Amino acid sequence: MKRSQMNAIIARSREIFQRHGWILPPNPKWDIVDFGYGNFEKFGLVLVNLAEEKEYCEKIMLVLQNQITCAHTHRQKKEDIIARFGTLAIRLWDNAELKCGKPLTVRVNGVPREVISGDIVYITSGERITLTQGLYHEFWAVGEYCVVGEVSTANDDKTDNYFAADDVSRFPPIEEDVPPLARLVWETEG
Repeated sequence: MKRSQMNAIIARSREIFQRHGWILPPNPKWDIVDFGYGNFEKFGLVLVNLAEEKEYCEKIMLVLQNQITCAHTHRQKKEDIIARFGTLAIRLWDNAELKCGKPLTVRVNGVPREVISGDIVYITSGERITLTQGLYHEFWAVGEYCVVGEVSTANDDKTDNYFAADDVSRFPPIEEDVPPLARLVWETEG
């Protein structure tokens, strides 16, 4: 992905976050991914780490219409995904092969809900879904975009993202065609 494209994504994301009352902290920790496919509009996600503590993490994300966050799970992290503005569609599976049909239980707004592996759960502004370890999930916005919050146990994007597809890349290469508007979180870590 070109740095100029990342800069444009950051500028648009800032404007959308601000429009919906999310004022970012000083020097926010940006994360922009296209999952190695080179097509951010189809496969991508904008994340901003708001808090990174030993026990917990908080993020704000921007998901665009028809933009898929690739199916993945976490072995360590448990997370609440919260629709802050808009509607988010989340497809769930209980297995890495993404096989459908088996019943599973998830918590939506703190209440257990039985779904079938492969089903789509929709959450609207203010609603949340709790994703436990081993639960594969992919998501996209219904409508122009969705502002999404995440509150989770400790976050380690380098070692705790397990994608269903083997060709997914969590940290895309960057083509430096202009100076950065902001460095991405994984560029600044040691």
